[in-house]
Amino acid sequence: MTKILMVVTNHSEIKPGKATGIWLSEFAEAYEAFQKQGYEVVVASPLGGKSPVDPGSVDVNTPAEILNAQEHLANTVPLEEVSESQFDAIFLPGGHGTMYDLPGNSKLQQLLRQFYENSKIVAAVCHGPAGLVGATLSDGNPLVAGKRVNAFTNPEESQTGLESDLPFLLESKIRELGAIYVAAPNWVSHVEIDGNLVTGQNPQSTLAVADAVIRKIG
Repeated sequence: MTKILMVVTNHSEIKPGKATGIWLSEFAEAYEAFQKQGYEVVVASPLGGKSPVDPGSVDVNTPAEILNAQEHLANTVPLEEVSESQFDAIFLPGGHGTMYDLPGNSKLQQLLRQFYENSKIVAAVCHGPAGLVGATLSDGNPLVAGKRVNAFTNPEESQTGLESDLPFLLESKIRELGAIYVAAPNWVSHVEIDGNLVTGQNPQSTLAVADAVIRKIG
């Protein structure tokens, strides 16, 4: 059976009074897409346990199937207990929480290198590519260097009003690492596929990224 590792954040606050976490639709839409294919999905996080949901990603109009996905975030597996050999692909959904606890996580960096160098799929959407920021290959080069990459753009971040509160701007950081950053207009679904690296720009891109992963798995 195909197995997907989804890595989510444990981080819950941007600043006092401003909660964050995972953007629920980015997790839920991908999780559901993989389950419909009959894949086994394991949800892990740096610390294990609960992954907080960004309150901004839920409102009275959020569909029940999105809301119900929160049950899969209640007791995640600690990353330290995960082995790349168990899985066919790794998927990093976003939410601003990922900007804090994924970039510097050495276990995630190790897993990303192993997935990529063993020709397995590495996928991320929106702020999920923050997890790629610290990842290097065995030759020491950034995993994203020289590759077409997509992620939440600086103009989109500006519209959130949070850019001055974040540890870095994701588009700027990815460009600094030598990636070929390819952006679409704000809030438009957009996916970049470069070999086994699949990245999407924003929440609207989640299903397209999941579909690209599914097509690559075949």
